[in-house]
Amino acid sequence: MGSNVFAIFCMLFLSSLISAEEFKSSPNKKIDWKFDGIVGSFDRESIQRGYKVYKEVCAACHSMNRVAFRNLQDVGFSEEDVKQIAASYQVKDGLNDLGEMFDRPGVPSDYFIAPFDTKEAAAASNNGTVPPDLSLIIKARHDGANYVYSLLTGYQNGEHDENDLYFNSYFPTGRLAMAPPLSEGMVEYDGARQATVENMAYDVINFLQWAAEPELERRHKLGLKVVAYFIILTVFFVLTNNKVWSKLYKKK
Repeated sequence: MGSNVFAIFCMLFLSSLISAEEFKSSPNKKIDWKFDGIVGSFDRESIQRGYKVYKEVCAACHSMNRVAFRNLQDVGFSEEDVKQIAASYQVKDGLNDLGEMFDRPGVPSDYFIAPFDTKEAAAASNNGTVPPDLSLIIKARHDGANYVYSLLTGYQNGEHDENDLYFNSYFPTGRLAMAPPLSEGMVEYDGARQATVENMAYDVINFLQWAAEPELERRHKLGLKVVAYFIILTVFFVLTNNKVWSKLYKKK
């Protein structure tokens, strides 16, 4: 009896390994991002919409500890907008005159407020899994923008297994603990743009790309200047070289 149970256990274990090894995630969807390429730049309107998606959807679980409220001015928010956004949060500060911590309204120099005070609290609220910080999530994986976009739009109608793991063919194992975060119309956009899952994913990826590489535009501009400098320098040396050698040939 014991040997039969052990044999069955081994078969189940091996079959699970085989199925895990056989699974191959789907290739990332390829999106034409404005920030791609040597002359890429940020789509600021999309970034502002993406911040709205992050604030109303993602911020319930995910922190962005490397981004300060004042940084939002770089993508088109006014100084007054930033002050109002920051003041809508309560920040734990201290110590006061009594030696105690206290809460105060946020100011532009504060960093985005994390949804949980500790990792333990985050894990307890998310089935034992700590949601990753999103500040650098786009740089955390090869082809990060396309991967995260594919992941957000790749859920199979919210279907999950007996362990409450959700099916997503773009995730390395095909299943993940995070439920589909986006659904049609869950964020109210200004203007004519529809809040489809694809549009919200596109906008929040633009926001996360900016958060991960806020210096991208400056780097691209500097790169173009360096390339132009070396082109001019090369032309100068070629012309100088030709002139010097032409004089030597004439003397001969």
